[in-house]
Amino acid sequence: MPGAIYAEGLVKTFGDVRALDGVDLDVPEGTVLGLLGPNGAGKTTTVRCLTTLLRPDSGRAVVAGLDVLRQPNEVRRSIGLSGQFAAVDEYLTGRENLQMVGQLYQMRARAAKVRAVELLEQFNLTDAADRPAKTYSGGMRRRLDLAAALVVSPPVMFMDEPTTGLDPRNRQMLWEVIKELVSGGTTLLLTTQYLEEADHLAHEIAVVDQGRVIARGTSDELKARTGGERVEVVVHDREHIPTASEVLRGFGKGDTTVEEHTRRLTVPVSGGAKLLAEVIRELDARGIEIDDIGLRRPTLDDVFLSLTGHMAESTDPDGGPGADARGRKPKTKEEAQ
Repeated sequence: MPGAIYAEGLVKTFGDVRALDGVDLDVPEGTVLGLLGPNGAGKTTTVRCLTTLLRPDSGRAVVAGLDVLRQPNEVRRSIGLSGQFAAVDEYLTGRENLQMVGQLYQMRARAAKVRAVELLEQFNLTDAADRPAKTYSGGMRRRLDLAAALVVSPPVMFMDEPTTGLDPRNRQMLWEVIKELVSGGTTLLLTTQYLEEADHLAHEIAVVDQGRVIARGTSDELKARTGGERVEVVVHDREHIPTASEVLRGFGKGDTTVEEHTRRLTVPVSGGAKLLAEVIRELDARGIEIDDIGLRRPTLDDVFLSLTGHMAESTDPDGGPGADARGRKPKTKEEAQ
């Protein structure tokens, strides 16, 4: 039986651009699916199709037991959505924004006021409740937008990169709110570029690239596919990078990644602390002075490099604003999402 969120063979094109190329998803009730992918991978397009904001060219989708194509109005009444950018009225106060959303959902005025007070307290906005939203900081606007998505306590939530631009304290606070929602039975589809966020929140992760789901599993399962550990070394002198790279190749289980500007070398390994001690001895024997060395688990970039052959976010200075991890700029506004 399909989960609370189910998609089969979703395809969406914008001219010559195939934004979705047969996306399949199945999210059990009361769980969190983290949808990971670089810019332009199709994450936001997937969310828009599942929330009735876009109509897929082909495929099937069911949300909260409702057919997205046949019952769009019923789907909208059963979900909450927080997009990439805060969608609040700048000229209304925080309290007025939440009350307005409640009344748009046909809540009685008194019930909308009570719910607004609850959410303002939950999102630590009580002190700013009666200030116009245009006076809010970026983090406060983000929290207000998320609060608005929860006015009717929907059984299914979609959050599209909800913590982008938040400082660590606000991000941690949002994580706690999400955990409370899910513990109460809410099903959540969360798009993010942060593996750390998926580590904290997602029961399962789906990796999307070029409009397709290319891998799926728990965070630990995905990390295991890239190798369980990494030795990371920062050499003191840049001229020692070639020799250090040669040393790491002798211990590694894959290619060595070199960051010239930071003098950092990274290689996948197996063997734990015992191997790390051997690496240190060999580097010392070769006369290579190091500033830092350690074992770590794979990061988001490691996962993406292993699965797709490119990094999760663009590091190419020629990519420019809006470029994806390959330095390719979106061809359409929708693809940029």
